[in-house]
Amino acid sequence: MNEDIQFILDTAKESMTNAIKHLEKAFVNIRAGKASPAMLGSVMVDYYGSQTPLNQVANVSTPDGRTISVQPWEKNMLQEIERGIMIANLGFNPMNNGDTIIINVPPLTEERRRDLAKQAKAEAEDAKVSIRTARKDANNDIKKLEDVSEDLQKNAEIDVQQMTDNYVKKVDEIFSVKEKEIMTV
Repeated sequence: MNEDIQFILDTAKESMTNAIKHLEKAFVNIRAGKASPAMLGSVMVDYYGSQTPLNQVANVSTPDGRTISVQPWEKNMLQEIERGIMIANLGFNPMNNGDTIIINVPPLTEERRRDLAKQAKAEAEDAKVSIRTARKDANNDIKKLEDVSEDLQKNAEIDVQQMTDNYVKKVDEIFSVKEKEIMTV
């Protein structure tokens, strides 16, 4: 196989793999009823004038399935951490006991579960769009090659399509697992 075509296929594969990685990262932020330190992953705290991720100024843990505990490394950071959690607008109500911040994760209502499932579906669709865009770019690059026979171009386009189908199938599998996780009470 021509090295130009191989390069195009490798580039497409890398783009599609990145779409899957991005989807998995997005799914971590969509909660499924169980408390997880990752739920506070997007929280930024004002740490002496600079915005700092929460996990760099405090220990975030889950003592049980319904509670998140935030233990700041510096006591004077309690108010800032509490403010950061409120600003992140995650729907949590942090409680400060003087040492730690405790967040009770409320059980999800049926309506909220459906909303989260829709959000997950939207993320999955975005991943599919990224994969299809990578396919389109690869096919356009293949067509631009002038020193390659038509047969090689057609075979490369078939390879790109098979790769696209595989990655779209992976997205569907990841989404169905997440959807099941969200809808499980």
